[in-house]
Amino acid sequence: MTMASINILGVRIDDVTYADALAHVEQFLHEPGLHQIATVNPEFVVMAQKDAEFRRVLNACALNVPDGVGLLWAARHLKSPLRARVAGQELVDRICALAAERGARVFLLGAREGVAARAAEELKRRYSRLEIGDCYAGSPAREEEDGIVERVNASRARILFVAYGPPRQELWIARNAARLKNIAVALGVGGTFDTLAGIVPRAPQWIRDAGFEWTYRLLREPWRIKRQLAIPYFMWLVIKKKLAKRTTRD
Repeated sequence: MTMASINILGVRIDDVTYADALAHVEQFLHEPGLHQIATVNPEFVVMAQKDAEFRRVLNACALNVPDGVGLLWAARHLKSPLRARVAGQELVDRICALAAERGARVFLLGAREGVAARAAEELKRRYSRLEIGDCYAGSPAREEEDGIVERVNASRARILFVAYGPPRQELWIARNAARLKNIAVALGVGGTFDTLAGIVPRAPQWIRDAGFEWTYRLLREPWRIKRQLAIPYFMWLVIKKKLAKRTTRD
């Protein structure tokens, strides 16, 4: 299955819709090996400017979905528009619906102690046929990796959600991909478990549709201001790149 992609500040972004992304997930479930998915947003791209390993991992992913209206804005300004935003939390929900239909067991790794289990309960409420292989907080520390890999393998899960936050979750998946014997699809999910567990409420649908979920989260969690400052910096980098291209042409 082929797909169009664009490059934003050195990071590959795949031009996919939810339907496209799910079609790729279904294909990955029938192929050998682990397929890493990244839910790329402006913060990821800014991190990748200074973290070469994170940038390498992102560009090696089987699928990079455009999670964030900032990416759609940047794509338009760089004359390579993307068709849609594919939000990470919504994608997790849709992947779980697919997993329930296909009998693909899932493993929830990360977040604070007990949060993944509460998230699993909510997913089971939504999709009664969903099989949860296991839930475990653990940590992204390298000294814990052997034990976590053994636990994931013992669960016989096919889909792995990792909630350690970027870039740690993406780097963890990439480091351990070859050892996760049964996992076909793995993706970092950030704070999705907190939302599923009811610890952090999601923005109302109309705010999400308008592209201001980040504003809603900032108002509820002011401590996120340092992370949200990545958005104007990202916009400045895009404008700078666009101006540089224009200068080169002139």
